[in-house]
Amino acid sequence: MRTSDMIVGIGLVILGVLFLSENFGYIEFNFQNVWPVFVLLTGIGFIIGYLQDRKNYGLLMPASILTTYGLLFFYCSIEGWYMMSVWWPVFIIGPGIGFFMMYLLGGREKGLLVPASILTAIGLLFLISNSGFWRFWPLVLIIIGVVMLVRHYSGQAAGKKSTDNGNL
Repeated sequence: MRTSDMIVGIGLVILGVLFLSENFGYIEFNFQNVWPVFVLLTGIGFIIGYLQDRKNYGLLMPASILTTYGLLFFYCSIEGWYMMSVWWPVFIIGPGIGFFMMYLLGGREKGLLVPASILTAIGLLFLISNSGFWRFWPLVLIIIGVVMLVRHYSGQAAGKKSTDNGNL
């Protein structure tokens, strides 16, 4: 079976389930709530394309962008588009995830980590600042400090053990 046939088949099944759910009153279906499914399915199609030819890891970039954006659009279509005022940094994070996926599943080219880290960090910073968690940023300093102290003291304890065992 070709990838395109599989994507169209999955899309038809999802649409059929949605229309059937509306007919029985489980959900209120309209195109305004469902169009993000097509964006999401296109992203999943790129993932399937990559899985069929793992050498073509360039497909992971549009896969990550379309899947991430499709999820965001679907969420906003259900909860309300006013949520985009908080979640807009996902537009920056989507390509960052794509670069990380290309690095992890592709040729492990270290150059991909630079844009991946920059885009993801900037997007997460904006997301944190929009969500009200910004006031907790000092926790990052505390966690880093605790990790450094634990490493320091565990390193000293390990060094002390190895010198004590050598004296026996």
